[in-house]
Amino acid sequence: MDNRSGEMLVFSKVVETGSFSAAGKLLDLTPSAVSKLITRLEERLGVVLFERSTRQLTISNEGGRFYDSCIRILNDIEEAEQDAVGTAVKPGGLLRINASVPFGTHQLLPIISDFNQRYPDITLDLSLTDALVDLKRERIDVAIRMGPLDDASFRARNLGHSRRAVVASPDYLARHGVPQVPGDLVNHRCFNFNFRRSRDEWPFRMEGHTHYLAVRGDILTNNGETMRQLTINGLGISRLGLFHIAHDLAAGRLVELLGDYNPGDTEEIHAIFSNQRYMPQRVRVFIDFMVERIGPFLSSIGRMG
Repeated sequence: MDNRSGEMLVFSKVVETGSFSAAGKLLDLTPSAVSKLITRLEERLGVVLFERSTRQLTISNEGGRFYDSCIRILNDIEEAEQDAVGTAVKPGGLLRINASVPFGTHQLLPIISDFNQRYPDITLDLSLTDALVDLKRERIDVAIRMGPLDDASFRARNLGHSRRAVVASPDYLARHGVPQVPGDLVNHRCFNFNFRRSRDEWPFRMEGHTHYLAVRGDILTNNGETMRQLTINGLGISRLGLFHIAHDLAAGRLVELLGDYNPGDTEEIHAIFSNQRYMPQRVRVFIDFMVERIGPFLSSIGRMG
């Protein structure tokens, strides 16, 4: 009997877990059985799917292309079964999620336990980084992205939007003064990131036009959460999203500056996912959960300022 779908499942789990033994544990197979199956698969296909070494297992270029095809086929099978039995099948499997450090820390982590309780058969692999990652290469199922979308190979669902604000701590302002116009920022320490972005300058609306101001400071960081903490600690001025600092503003830990000069400084927030024919159930329920839990918060801060 042809069991190519079973081979694809084993292969995909090896890719996702990074080892024969870890895949075997998920599938109740011995590492030896998994290794032999992958070897037979490679012999039948006539390609090397994994580059093997004593320390790690690395997927080859051919293996990467085969994985993408396997996932598409396995998702089709899963979707067909779900259509046949309605809602009887519980969402399950490995769900890889990528988000920025601020969004993950302040929005995702507080609700992950509720998602886990609702869908206990879904295994979460959550990675937080402010640097852009290759979603295809990292096999990310759902990524949270701010700003414009420019990759047609992914679909997106809008979660809302967040205004960005220039902020400082009351202690910093007491020691260094309050900037009255954007040009005053040249006399202040302003935080920025140490990685390349589409635009590093801060936008300000003056005389009916948007002007971009290059800010300077002697501290750079690789994520917004570190920048937030440096700002709260009174070390300088930063520009951060309200989804990240709304509670700090409400508690008085931070104060918004130059608000009259930056109306419309907003960014859209999307959940993006693979542009495949069928969306796996685990992806669908996670995105629905995000809309349910985070959408109302983004709507509320959208009315601030």
